[in-house]
Amino acid sequence: MIETEEHKALRAAVAALGKRHGRDYVREDLWSEAAKLGYLGVNLPEEYGGGGGGIAELSIVLEELGAAGCPLLMMVVSPAICGTVIARFGTDAQKRAWLPALADGTRTMAFGITEPDAGSNSHRITTTARRDPDTGDWLLTGRKVFISGVDIADATLIVGRTETVSTEEGRTSRVKPCLFIIPRDAEGFTRRQIDMELQAAEKQFELVLDDVRLPADALVGDEDAGLLQLFAGLNPERIMTAAFAIGMGRYALGRAVEYARDRAVWNTPIGAHQAIAHPLAQAHIDLELARLMMQKAAHLYDAGDDVGAGEAANMAKYAAGEACVRAVDQAVHTLGGNGLTREFGLASLITASRVARIAPVSREMILNYVSHQTLGLPKSY
Repeated sequence: MIETEEHKALRAAVAALGKRHGRDYVREDLWSEAAKLGYLGVNLPEEYGGGGGGIAELSIVLEELGAAGCPLLMMVVSPAICGTVIARFGTDAQKRAWLPALADGTRTMAFGITEPDAGSNSHRITTTARRDPDTGDWLLTGRKVFISGVDIADATLIVGRTETVSTEEGRTSRVKPCLFIIPRDAEGFTRRQIDMELQAAEKQFELVLDDVRLPADALVGDEDAGLLQLFAGLNPERIMTAAFAIGMGRYALGRAVEYARDRAVWNTPIGAHQAIAHPLAQAHIDLELARLMMQKAAHLYDAGDDVGAGEAANMAKYAAGEACVRAVDQAVHTLGGNGLTREFGLASLITASRVARIAPVSREMILNYVSHQTLGLPKSY
């Protein structure tokens, strides 16, 4: 896809911001400046302080920051998932309370869907929400795991299931998923940091919800809307994860190309040798192809084609994850021993690059999706 002049200008402006902060960026400082410049809320409605754009614009912001070595992972969660869901399905009061603050960076939201015993199968979510018949409040009980940035988020958008009990038969039945905004300091809402070897500014947490009491208006959207609301947030998550991966891959590739252009062991720079040059060229091609699919997915989503966007978003996330891992691996290999030093800053990306293969959905689950949704093959699960 050919970018518009507006998109090119946005890309250049964000690239300049990223260059100023660089690999040794302070997350809070970059987040604050990106917010002041209008980049964090570029996808949110203008009437609530956003830029009036879409996921296409937001993915450019994250990609360019990543290409400068300073990706803001919470962009995937706060404006892309939570901001989008609230903008599409939230009440007027929820929009007024959250969207301006998400846009200007003064408030941040986390997103909780993954559970210890559910994994990739969101249909097995066991976090339940039941009504208090006396007050109309919601009571939430359950566990979540690998939830990013809960310690720096003002609230977490939690995916649960409503629970109804048949008094005649005494049976409990769980119905469609629903979404709730839980303030960070809600009683019964506790967190435990997970000890990760992955080096990232954003920490990972396990959450416990022990009869967390929420007012009726904590529910976002219709309690029976189910997967429609859920995937309104998950498709942008996949697109933004692709942007995260492409940016990281571009950063690693850029460092490797610079090194290969300058490093001379014999009479010419090592980049003149095809054994070095060709793998780097292939990595560039793979990243460019992944970006095209990401742009297609963003275009479809912003145009309101949720079904088409679902397929493209999964493909974009898959392609970007694979391209990122290969680009980082080749970059490290190009630098040899220097690729493992702290000075060049590539070794930590070996672990980080695998995030896009694993989260928010594994590459195998994407292949399952394409197998039966696109190709019409029978499901094996």
